[in-house]
Amino acid sequence: MKSAAILPAALICAQFAIAQVPYERLRNADQEPGSWLTYSGAYHGQRFSKLDQISTGNVADLRAVWVYQVEGSGEIETTPLVADGVMYVTELEARVTALDVRTGRPLWTYQHAMPEGVLNIGFGRTNRGGALLDETFYFGTLDAHLVALDAKSGALRWKTKVAENKLGYSITAAPLAIGGKIIVGISGGEAGIRGFLDAYDAETGERAWRSHTIPAPGEPGNDTWGGDSWKTGAGATWLTGSYDPELDLLYWGTGNPGPDWNGDARPGDNLYTCSLLAIEAPTGKLRWHFQFTPHDVHDWDSNQIPVLIDMPLAGKPRKLVAFANRNAFYYLLDRETGEFLLGTEYSTQTWAKGIGKTGRPILLPDKEPTVDGNLVYPSLQGATNWMSPSYSPVTKLLYVPVREMGSYYFKGEAKYEPGKVFVGGGERRLDGDKAWGSVRALRADSGERVWDFRTPSPLWTGVMATAGGLVFGGSNEGNFYALDASTGEPLWDFQTGGIIRSNPISFLVDGKQYVATSGGRAYYVFALP
Repeated sequence: MKSAAILPAALICAQFAIAQVPYERLRNADQEPGSWLTYSGAYHGQRFSKLDQISTGNVADLRAVWVYQVEGSGEIETTPLVADGVMYVTELEARVTALDVRTGRPLWTYQHAMPEGVLNIGFGRTNRGGALLDETFYFGTLDAHLVALDAKSGALRWKTKVAENKLGYSITAAPLAIGGKIIVGISGGEAGIRGFLDAYDAETGERAWRSHTIPAPGEPGNDTWGGDSWKTGAGATWLTGSYDPELDLLYWGTGNPGPDWNGDARPGDNLYTCSLLAIEAPTGKLRWHFQFTPHDVHDWDSNQIPVLIDMPLAGKPRKLVAFANRNAFYYLLDRETGEFLLGTEYSTQTWAKGIGKTGRPILLPDKEPTVDGNLVYPSLQGATNWMSPSYSPVTKLLYVPVREMGSYYFKGEAKYEPGKVFVGGGERRLDGDKAWGSVRALRADSGERVWDFRTPSPLWTGVMATAGGLVFGGSNEGNFYALDASTGEPLWDFQTGGIIRSNPISFLVDGKQYVATSGGRAYYVFALP
């Protein structure tokens, strides 16, 4: 077993790495486009860069300026953070490295001591990033610990056990730092966990509150579970949420109920799975919820990024949350009240006639999994998944990485055993010519499709829109590309040599704009000559 350590070279170089990221800086991150301070760039989750040096007119000249190779096994799904001349990346197998953003030279590396036999049931051995607050970098681990490091040196400040990995709990999401607290979700929905969202004191690592996604007896919503099925109800919170500082509300998606494909033992809607939760940041109290897929039996987690948008709807100014869901429907909700405002199909689906006036899906008959297999669209991986969408306040379009794919869904026996797979079936997806991907531009106020940029295979890569009139994205085939944000016309691409499974970012170095992505087992940084 490796012991947690700072590599010797780190102590030599760390004197050049200075991070000062107070809460007010995070709160105003969208006014600081030269940095990338949170998982989604800013609390609103729009993943829009206001930088415009790289534009439709010159993007064809974009060139790679440095490359950093990672260590460990697995696939890169990290969104790096950039602050004060340093890029912070979580590598594979619980490793964090700080890089000189000008050259890609490592400044320090921290390796978490990972025990043997770590469980990662239902997902890969991955990590999607960290959080910065003041002078500390925070990240989660597969063995369900939250770790705080000195952002200047990589020295361990504290480490907290969040949950018991032997029961299937794990952390793959990037935490979210707010005022004085670090918010972190949990993975493990295929292991029959009871999901929750946690807040920890940023200075000490002491838990401030825990908000369970599956209500216990006597709590609102428990009556949507049969018998004791709530105890293994899943509802994982495995992707980073968004935050409205003015309302002081966190917006967090929840995953599938357990077991995934056999709902016989859990009759009812199974709250609060496949939902968006609005949670009071100071207390962890649930303010409101909206369930996208009641009694889900297709594993359509609602762990997509909630995108917070202020814009008129039906002639009235609204504080909205936009949500392109894994179930193939696009939703608009009032983010103050949770009121359902819009639900419309944005990708191929065969399971619902539409969305009713209250936001509840109108189910088509005979679409549940069967012993012999039942073909339904979208697939297990959904019409979209964890990869991030982007909203441009310039075009008023939401750009969504789309997966056009169906699956044969199978129903099987489900018996809960601690730390074992608890899914009650399976699926066989349609591959080859029957599956493809797209970056799809939707009108944010209606969900109307404006343009499509089709890719050979279903996407696992997030997108980023910029004030230069561009949308950056990537493909399974390794192409990193830039599209015209208004038309979807491809303007530039670069072959990275490996699958791209992360979200692009942009930042400034010495007044010059850069764009970064992963490709295969490396991070690539690009700029104009």
